[in-house]
Amino acid sequence: MSTCDTLIRNARVFDGSGTGEEIADVAIRGDRIAAIGPRLDFRAATTVDADGLALAPGFTDVHTHDDLYVIRHPEMAPKISQGVTTVIVGNCGISAAPVSLSGRLPDPMNLLGEADQFRYPTFSRYVDAICAAQPAVNVAALVGHTALRNNHMERLDRAATQIEIASMRAQLQDALDHGALGLSTGLAYLSATFATTEEVMELAQPLAAAGAVYATHMRTESDAILDAMHEAFAIGRSARVPVVISHLKCAGIANWGRSGEVLHAFEAARAAQPIGGDCYPYAAGSSTLDLRQVDERVKITVTWSTSHPEVAGQTLAEIAKQWQISQLSAARRLQPAGAIYHSISEDDMRRILRHPATMIGSDGLPNDPRPHPRLWGTFPRVLGRYCRQEKLFSLTEAIHKMTGMPARRFGLADRGLIREGYYADLTLFDAEKVEDTATFDDPIRPSLGIAGVWVNGAIAYNAQGPTRQRAGRFLPRGKTEWIQ
Repeated sequence: MSTCDTLIRNARVFDGSGTGEEIADVAIRGDRIAAIGPRLDFRAATTVDADGLALAPGFTDVHTHDDLYVIRHPEMAPKISQGVTTVIVGNCGISAAPVSLSGRLPDPMNLLGEADQFRYPTFSRYVDAICAAQPAVNVAALVGHTALRNNHMERLDRAATQIEIASMRAQLQDALDHGALGLSTGLAYLSATFATTEEVMELAQPLAAAGAVYATHMRTESDAILDAMHEAFAIGRSARVPVVISHLKCAGIANWGRSGEVLHAFEAARAAQPIGGDCYPYAAGSSTLDLRQVDERVKITVTWSTSHPEVAGQTLAEIAKQWQISQLSAARRLQPAGAIYHSISEDDMRRILRHPATMIGSDGLPNDPRPHPRLWGTFPRVLGRYCRQEKLFSLTEAIHKMTGMPARRFGLADRGLIREGYYADLTLFDAEKVEDTATFDDPIRPSLGIAGVWVNGAIAYNAQGPTRQRAGRFLPRGKTEWIQ
């Protein structure tokens, strides 16, 4: 009789490929899946009777800002409690590495942590820090364009020179040589908005030879969104690499209802080049408090303020009324600050979430003292509210969006599928009960229905909560696969 460390019996196995389910046993030996079958004959150190619960590959959160949090809080409770086994960091042009600060920490890099927490001047130093921290989840990383600009430019309110681009490109190449997934940009932010399309195109040149990707928080997600999409697609064509549109949305009340034309442009481009996107399942976004996004028709909740910390949790309208000034003046007085913007149409969000090329990303901000509930609730919310209750897609498709699709697109080797020989990143959950409990008023709450989470074969979370086993690793870039 064969032996294994863990035997999961009688599970509804969704292998992550999007092709269906089967009732099967899964055996784990070491950090790998040893066998899958209808009735395995294994002697196991630990046997788990799934009793018909759903067993999926561990979920991949493709859009996070966990860069520094994963080192400071390696237990990663917000993610492991959702069934997430891998986080992709370095999004929106901001990354923990490579970073060398010579002055004030530029917005929005302050979303990642305080200035003294940026200790990784090279990407390899960051990889070493991840390995030393031994987090509960796996970590794969993009390199942020804004981080590179900060390293090589004395001011960010202009385009980079050829010499500066060459220096940034050399630093990007070094990161790629040490396993980075690719380059991310946050062209909507003042720290990067002065970068020209040509600057990004030239910086992105090393990506193709490395088999890397280009991920972008586009120049705008509101009125000129189609122009911003075309810019992103052009950068991908110039660099000859896949493009990932981060948190695809139609922002601002004036743009509600435009998801049809946005997805039409998305589909037209996908016919000619590899393009994907991610989405969070909420009709509200969260970032720093941007004066350009202040709109008195939109509910804006202040989540933190360095100058007035006492107002955290209040709406901008309430603060402005108390101070007897306009919302724009109040936002100016609160700087620097963070905010949640209720500026997205629920119908537009559903349409984008349902699209077959959309992956799931939380875009959670773990350093926010009053975070958007997406930090704790994204994946169970997709499975519970949008899959089981609203039936936007099948459970098979929902799991594929969280597992096989992101693993293939980001080159996460031997992950994202339940296959013999693949790493044993697994999530066991009750498909009839899984749901998010985090709310805007009470955002730090674990979800319901997650019964077991294994990371590289070690049980990291069970029905009683987190275990003390932390078996996460840094995941270097593997070969990407894009199926249109």
